[in-house]
Amino acid sequence: MDHSASGYSLEQAYWMAQAAALAYKEPDVVEQQARDWGFDDVRHLKSTHAMPFPIEDTQAYVAVSDRMILVAFRGTEPAQIRDWLTDGTTPPSPGPGGKGFVHYGFDRALSSVYPQLRDTLAESDDDGRTVWFTGHSLGGALAMLAGARLYFEDPRRLPDGVYTFGQPRTCERLLAAAHRTAFKDRHHRFVNHHDIVPELPPEPAFTHVDRLLWFDADGRLKERAAGLGGLAGRATSTVGDPFGSATDGVKDHSVARYIAAIEKNLTPANSTA
Repeated sequence: MDHSASGYSLEQAYWMAQAAALAYKEPDVVEQQARDWGFDDVRHLKSTHAMPFPIEDTQAYVAVSDRMILVAFRGTEPAQIRDWLTDGTTPPSPGPGGKGFVHYGFDRALSSVYPQLRDTLAESDDDGRTVWFTGHSLGGALAMLAGARLYFEDPRRLPDGVYTFGQPRTCERLLAAAHRTAFKDRHHRFVNHHDIVPELPPEPAFTHVDRLLWFDADGRLKERAAGLGGLAGRATSTVGDPFGSATDGVKDHSVARYIAAIEKNLTPANSTA
């Protein structure tokens, strides 16, 4: 992992995907791997919170080196997140810095650890370190919102990069528009072919932020505008129960498949992004 990285690269995407996958591991595994990657300080963030959904805690880790701060949020399985993504009865919450609105469940999940995260970053980000956020699935939504909250509540603290994988829709159009302006060339949202999770919660109440990088049926990486319209054939294999374990929509959501797809595209001839 290059702790001096700046801007977008597929190599950086690979390491951010690895870091997102690591967030699913136990704390001792996280600490050992992070230290192998050159981070000498690892903090764990965890908070339980009462929710009208089947997910009851938020987990993340913060890894600090002399040049870089990495924040990775843990995701969840598609079947566990379906109620968050399809429940239309809960009103959204005000967005960070008073900009638009965000999904209530994601807001509650992030708010349960955000004070810890803010204080941890404040201890380390005054020494010229770059700051990166990453996450897969639910973790991707929280990574996007954490980066947005950090900046919109204090414009001096714009993250250097946010990489998300299989991120669901997280906010409505006002916040998405503000985010696209502030995070231009800094937020990179990867979607793997039939992955069902990025299609939820449904539009038009919620929408996506840029920049979309999509793996097609052959695993080729392509850039698309925000929104998933126009990606022909995306949902052809999600009939019946789209969250069923045998569907392509769930298989393509696997963080391991995201890592494999990035590895394939690291060969220069295969990459179009």
